[in-house]
Amino acid sequence: MNENGKDILIEVRGLRKYFPVGNRLFGAGGEMVRAVDDISFAIRRGETFGLVGESGCGKSTTGRCILRLIEPTAGEIIFEGRDLLSLNATEMRRARRDMQIIFQDPYSSLNPRMRVGEIIEEPLLIHRVGSRRERQERVTELLKLVGLDAEHATRYPHEFSGGQRQRIGIARALALDPKFIVCDEPVSALDVSVQAQIVNLLEDLQSRLDLTYLFISHGLAVVEHISTRVGIMYLGKIVETASSEEIFRNPVHPYTRALLSAIPVPDPDVKRQRLPIEGDIPTPVNPPSGCRFRTRCPVVEPRCAEMEPEMVEVSEGHFVACMVIAPGGEKM
Repeated sequence: MNENGKDILIEVRGLRKYFPVGNRLFGAGGEMVRAVDDISFAIRRGETFGLVGESGCGKSTTGRCILRLIEPTAGEIIFEGRDLLSLNATEMRRARRDMQIIFQDPYSSLNPRMRVGEIIEEPLLIHRVGSRRERQERVTELLKLVGLDAEHATRYPHEFSGGQRQRIGIARALALDPKFIVCDEPVSALDVSVQAQIVNLLEDLQSRLDLTYLFISHGLAVVEHISTRVGIMYLGKIVETASSEEIFRNPVHPYTRALLSAIPVPDPDVKRQRLPIEGDIPTPVNPPSGCRFRTRCPVVEPRCAEMEPEMVEVSEGHFVACMVIAPGGEKM
């Protein structure tokens, strides 16, 4: 996929992650869940790439594979010119200083037995950064950076609200001054009013610290607000990528169109035409042949079962994997 030679921070090439499924004792069945199945995309320095799709489509697995929190089955992950999958344990440990993650659930992602100051300081201890005094000063700085007070360092996670806990998680992710952060559905477990606060905080931090985000979410309104570019994912595949403005103004893939038609309109007098998706999501153990969306697609044709569609550029920077939709966006 051509990214026009712009400054690429991280590039994913042919990423696959298969999980074994056992129908006999100890997982010896031989079948595989194709959670992520040959996806490629690039994220430019300083931008937010939104990854969107239904639950179970492989979004979070993609983020964890990029950071090697789980090991990919195949592919390349190029970060600042180095393939992360070629690094040994020591080299990967050093590389992780530049890459961090904000988890979805602010309740389970924080150790309830540790004080907040210890949670934020832990990455500094692991990577042997600074003296004790310098680490404590860094903790105080990070708490203020995310909108909390210095005295919060002595409290435990259960003493905070969900939004405050997510701020603690963000502070921990920032401790080592990373360049790239995977935001794995960071607001989906929060109240709507708190979601806006956290999204605004992430945008402010990105501007101040020159951060690059992979923003994983199924909340389309949030993705539209925060993302520079968007990738639409279905059953382990990316089916469409474009700028955020282009995706929401001119969706091309039938799956993207159906997703966007489900966004509520904040005006009772305006009726949006819904494009319902029929049927259930197929199993990733035995996905459909050809186009994986064909079993639910409203414009499916016989050829859709015969071969897998390739990503084609339908307009500048707008790529779609569909054999039925023409480059102009109309049905062929």
